[in-house]
Formats: sequence, structure tokens, C-alpha cells
Amino acid sequence: MAAVFDRVADVYDTVGVPWFTPIAQRLVALAAPARGERVLDAGCGRGAATIAAAEAVGADGHVTGVDLSPGMVEACRADIAALGLTTVDIQLMDASAPALPAAGYDLVVSSLVVFFLPDPLAALTAWRGLLAPGGRLAISTFGPRDQVWDAVDATFRPYLPAGMLDARTTGAAGPFSTDAGVEELVGAAGYTGVRTVSFDLAVTFADVDEWYAFSRSHGQRAMWDAIPDDARDTVITAAGRHLEQARGADGRIRLNQQVRCTLAAVP
Repeated sequence: MAAVFDRVADVYDTVGVPWFTPIAQRLVALAAPARGERVLDAGCGRGAATIAAAEAVGADGHVTGVDLSPGMVEACRADIAALGLTTVDIQLMDASAPALPAAGYDLVVSSLVVFFLPDPLAALTAWRGLLAPGGRLAISTFGPRDQVWDAVDATFRPYLPAGMLDARTTGAAGPFSTDAGVEELVGAAGYTGVRTVSFDLAVTFADVDEWYAFSRSHGQRAMWDAIPDDARDTVITAAGRHLEQARGADGRIRLNQQVRCTLAAVP
């Protein structure tokens, strides 16, 4: 996965389709970091949650972002520097088990990351050890989405290796398929007061080309890389037929994704 995100680091969340930033901003708003708090962004990517958290904790707080992708870390550091944020540090580190001080943080946020990790329970448990007493956790995962989007992604399946069809990762089954499943996973890692807040994110594309650029700008790039060159146009054409079903009277293609935010605390 680190290699995949290295390949997309220069375009990640920058293709003109709001996605990671609004999701991360909503997650951080729900987590409600206070002025002066210490925040860890586990799997920070280009820093959507990192930046939102830094703005919330202010000059007296501090935010650490960690990511396994060198390309993402480099891009995130550049973005942070361009914004003049001096209370943020970005480290190249495995978000599954960050080598950071125990009880060193008041809040851990992780946006659209935990389902990628090899052992989500172990990662959630490791993050709990990084939280001070009374600290909080806020993670986002995917809830249901509209049928058109499911049909679009189904066009990839004949070409994908078994690892990319993992029901746990895709959310088709396992803990990430329901609110209760995620809550049980978080509870099993030792958190208390676990609750879920969900919201719908409307995603708009001007045309199939914009969807294609968007789909290659994040983790789905791994799916495109698995498709033989001579089959790529076939997938684009098939996906385009499904996307046309979501085209509105204004000519824009609109899809809907529910996002699940799971919030919890440590004693």
C-alpha cells in the first residue's frame, strides 16, 4: 500500500473532486479537539485531518501526523510548510504501531485508514496506548453508497487479485460492513463510550474523464494498476455506462457515499 500511495502522492486530493478533505474535516469537528491539546493523525496522507486538527488546537497545541508512504510524507510536509503551520510534525512511520510516547496524546484521529491495516484490532489497541487517561479516538470508515457506485466498482472485479477482493477491506463483510461491527471492533480494543455518527457525502463529476482522474488519485489506483493495458478502455467504457445513470438534468454525474465516524474514549 505504501508503494501505491507513493505513486499517487502528487495528485492525492488535488484533482478538483472534494473527498478526503471534507471527510477529515467532519471527523475532526466531531472529535472536537480543544485548544492546547496534543493530537495524533494516524495515516495522515496529505494532511487533511492534520491541518484541521492543527487549526483547532492552536498555537498552544501540537499535531503529529504519521504515514508509511515516503511520497505522502514529503507532500504533506510541503503542504504544512506552505500553510505556515509550526505546531505540526510529520513522520515516516507505520500507522499500525507508531513508535511514539505512551500516553502522549489527548486525541487520535484516523480518517479512512483503519480498514487498510493488516490487523485493525492491533492498531486500535496500539493507539489506545498512546492516549493519555481520558483521551479520545475518532476514526472514519465507509458506510453504504448508492447502487451506481457499486456497479462502477464491480467493473474492476474480473481483473483484481484475491487480496483486493478481501471482504473485510471492501466493507462487504466483517467489522467494516456495519456501524455495530466497527463499534464492536473499537470496544474490543479497550475503548469506552463508543458511538457512531454518519453523514452523506455527495460527490460530483463533470464527466467520465473526471471520474477516471479521481479514481486514479487515491487507493483505487491499485485497482487500475492490476488491469492489463489492453483491458483499461473496456473498464472505462463499462464504468461510463453505469455513471451515465447518475447524470442529472444539469449534466453533472452525482454519486453518494455514506461516511461513518466512530468516536470513543479511554478511561
